[in-house]
Amino acid sequence: MSGRRLVLSWPEGEAFGQRLARALGCDHAVVATRRFPDHETYLRLPPSLAGTEVVLNCTLADPDPKLAPLLFAADTARDLGAARVGLVAPYLAYMRQDRRFEAGEAITSRSFARVLSASVDWLVTADPHLHRFASLDELYPIPSSVVRAAPLLAGWICENVERPLLLGPDAESRQWVAQAAATMGAPFAVLEKTRRGDREVELVLPDLTAHRGLTPVLIDDVAASGHTLIEAARLLAEAGFAQPCCAVTHALFAGDAFEKLRTVTADIVSTDSIPHPTNRIELAPAFAAAVCAMLADRQKP
Repeated sequence: MSGRRLVLSWPEGEAFGQRLARALGCDHAVVATRRFPDHETYLRLPPSLAGTEVVLNCTLADPDPKLAPLLFAADTARDLGAARVGLVAPYLAYMRQDRRFEAGEAITSRSFARVLSASVDWLVTADPHLHRFASLDELYPIPSSVVRAAPLLAGWICENVERPLLLGPDAESRQWVAQAAATMGAPFAVLEKTRRGDREVELVLPDLTAHRGLTPVLIDDVAASGHTLIEAARLLAEAGFAQPCCAVTHALFAGDAFEKLRTVTADIVSTDSIPHPTNRIELAPAFAAAVCAMLADRQKP
C-alpha cells in the first residue's frame, strides 16, 4: 500500500512536526484543539484523510493531559479514512514503573503500552528509558522503532568540546555513554548510584586519575529532577575537574531543575524531543529515516 503521507502535530509540537514533514517530503498539518468549559477536549483534523498514511506527532512529556486527545485523534483519523495511523513520540512516557514494587501497585508501563497499542499501528520514539525490559517489544505488541540519540550527542560533543571525557551518572546510562564514546573514540566512565528516593541519590565517582586535564561531559537519556546530574557535577568539582558539560536526550527539567543544574555546569545541551531552551540537536532527520523504514516494512506483503 502506498499513498499520501501526512504529519499531524499538536500545536506545541508544530516546529518539530514541520521539520519531520520536510525530512519525509510530505505535508504537515496541526490538529485544532481546545478545551470546553467542562474540561473536555475538542479536536478537529483535516477532513480529507482517505487512504492517507497519518503520522501523529506527539511528544509525551506531561502525558496525562495528552493521552485522551491522542486517542481521539487516532480514532478520528481512522473514521476519516486513514489507511494507517502511526505515532511519532519523540519522548515516550510511562517507562518508570516497570514492575510491582509493593502489593497493589499499577505497572503503568504495561498499562500505557496496551492503551497506545490499541489505538495506533506503529510507534517510533527516541531512547526510551528501558530498565528491566530489554526492548520495546516486551511492552508494545505493535511494530516499534527506536531512534538512538547517542551518535548525535557525540557529533555535537566532537564539534564543541575539546578533549572530552564522557561520563554516565549511573549504570543505566552506560548504554548511551558507551555508544557515544565508541562513535567518538573518546574515554568514558560510569558513576555508581544508589537512589534513596525520587529526589535523593548517592553517587560514587570512579577513579579518574588517568583522565586529569580532560573536559568532563555528563551524558544521560533523561534530565528530570536533575538531582543525579547535579550531584555528579559536585563530585567532579571536589575531584578537581572543571565544570562539566551536560548532554541529554530528553530535557524534562521538572520545577527548578534546569536553573539548579546550570549553576554547576559549563553548558547544557539536549535534543529537540521535548521543546526546551537547551535544544541544539535535531532529531527530525533520524525520525524521518525510521518512519520511512517502518512504512516500507509495513507495505511488504
